[in-house]
Amino acid sequence: MSLLRFGVTLLLFAYSLGEPGSFSVDYENDCFRKDGEVFRYISGSIHYNRIPRVYWKDRLLKMYMAGLNAIQTYIPWNYHEESPGRYSFSGDKDLEYFLQLAQDIGLLVILRPGPYICGEWDMGGLPAWLLNKKDIVLRSSDPDYITSVDKWMGKLLPMIKPYLYQNGGPIITVQVENEYGSYFACDYNYMRHLTKLFRSHLGDDLVLFTTDGAGLGFLKCGSIQDLYATVDFGPGGNVTAAFEAQRHAEPHGPLVNSEFYTGWLDHWGSPHSVVSTTRVAKSLNEILSMGANVNLYMFIGGTNFGYWNGANTPFAPQPTSYDYDAPLSEAGDLTEKYFALREVIKMYRKIPEGPIPPTTPKFAYGTVVMKQLQTVSDALEVLSFSGPVKSMYPQTFIELNQAFGYVLYRTRLPVDCSTPTPLSSPLNGVHDRAYVSVEGVSAGILERNRVISVNVTGKSGSQVDILVENMGRINYGKSINDFKGLVSNLTLGADTLLGWTMYSLSIDEAVSQGLLGETKPTAPPAPAALSLPAFYGGSFIIPDGIPDLPQDTYIKLPQWRKGQVWINGFNLGRYWPSRGPQVTLFVPANILTTAAPNNVTVLELEEAPCSSGTCSVEFTTTPILNATVQSDLKQHRRLFTLDDLK
Repeated sequence: MSLLRFGVTLLLFAYSLGEPGSFSVDYENDCFRKDGEVFRYISGSIHYNRIPRVYWKDRLLKMYMAGLNAIQTYIPWNYHEESPGRYSFSGDKDLEYFLQLAQDIGLLVILRPGPYICGEWDMGGLPAWLLNKKDIVLRSSDPDYITSVDKWMGKLLPMIKPYLYQNGGPIITVQVENEYGSYFACDYNYMRHLTKLFRSHLGDDLVLFTTDGAGLGFLKCGSIQDLYATVDFGPGGNVTAAFEAQRHAEPHGPLVNSEFYTGWLDHWGSPHSVVSTTRVAKSLNEILSMGANVNLYMFIGGTNFGYWNGANTPFAPQPTSYDYDAPLSEAGDLTEKYFALREVIKMYRKIPEGPIPPTTPKFAYGTVVMKQLQTVSDALEVLSFSGPVKSMYPQTFIELNQAFGYVLYRTRLPVDCSTPTPLSSPLNGVHDRAYVSVEGVSAGILERNRVISVNVTGKSGSQVDILVENMGRINYGKSINDFKGLVSNLTLGADTLLGWTMYSLSIDEAVSQGLLGETKPTAPPAPAALSLPAFYGGSFIIPDGIPDLPQDTYIKLPQWRKGQVWINGFNLGRYWPSRGPQVTLFVPANILTTAAPNNVTVLELEEAPCSSGTCSVEFTTTPILNATVQSDLKQHRRLFTLDDLK
């Protein structure tokens, strides 16, 4: 780059960011000060990693028009560094573009770069490759963990420094770690190290803060000197008591609720969470009437595309939708809650004039006929780019250098099993779901914490295939070091199964490259409770020349049970209508095209509806996130209640 061009670039960058300002905590007057003036933020959470880049502007504008003067976002480490030293900040991962867009719209930014974020995101944003050291103590002073954190922050923090408010950017505060008081380690040296690390990269003038539950037990390990302590709590509780907990850690300074819950998260097999608009509006009014700063978590939830969803303990994975019953729906639609909260905010600050961007139109593309392609076992040559790995005992995903998706484990029956014989995981080592077949016939499903044994029959030497699905790593609590695959030995009767061949599956690459072929016609299989995990394909055309097409839509899979779906090679995420509550998956218009047929690929893991005739998927205009479910699961990570404030 020439000196002249470099100079012009610097000038343009400085101009786009704006004039430097000041942002600080005023301990004497219990407030923030922005450019010397008393300041209170009313913010909303938006996760850029859950929204296609083409929709960032629409969602941010709707937040601005609701009366918010700031947004809050996480930075998921694993989203940007999926393998060590290989960073991605382009396309949907263009963090700098997102920050600039927020500023251009008129929104300040509260940044939460972790390294741990929780956020119902795989492993709380920590990259799975950290588990290459099996006994690593995450979120602690463990030297290997600290070394990786230092490298990551050495890449990330200098990138965001120009976007700090005092440098002319939108970022007014930066959070260090996340709800550390809820973690077992309680390692003050770790928090001190992070504080020094952030200060070394970002300077001493920046307001750094922590967030913890509104209870003294949470704040004990979560707050530390030089980081301003804030709390989080949802609607319906005692607001005064919650802020009294913050006052225990911060006797003076602004009152801050960093996560005021507008809704709540979902789990497969549990009812869709709904928090009443009246309850949220009433509590928000109470918070604002006290002069407090607040961030509405979430203002828009978005989507866990691909494999990015997290899980809670005891193991309960979250679905693809992260709708959260937020003021803006998963698809960015305006809701009753949006307008109700806007009316509350209007009581405390001037609302921008002008029209609110409308809900994006949806289009029902109708029914798409699907035909069977190959089974997973038949497609191994094109799915397993790296080839087979042989071992006496099964290896985990991490040992196989695979973070997400599926691995096929193959062995043989060592003895004749003429009568049903239990194939078991006695140590509950199936992480997380395993689809078992013997000689090409489905035998059953093993599932973490739920089903640890299935009966099999077959002759000695019969091939046993076990397709193991990683359903999302635990993102909260002490069990975030969540290894995937067969993490302990399987037994046949009383004997340990030995002699494994394992195939890492690069399914996303195979789908996007169109490598899956059709299966040659064979005699119809005998009716069975389960079918082999297999791929199905179909396509539909969106006519060219019709104004405003393509548009957003939702895909529904009637009579399909569980699997993964791709459109034009884009991994929409998991479907599991047989367990619910989510039935439809959001399909953003940007992945569709009018220039060529739109290809739909489904990996059905349990039982496709094709054996009884033609099978199909359907595109509709209406989301279904609240299907009736029957479950023995208890709610995980409950909302804070009055007892937490004592």
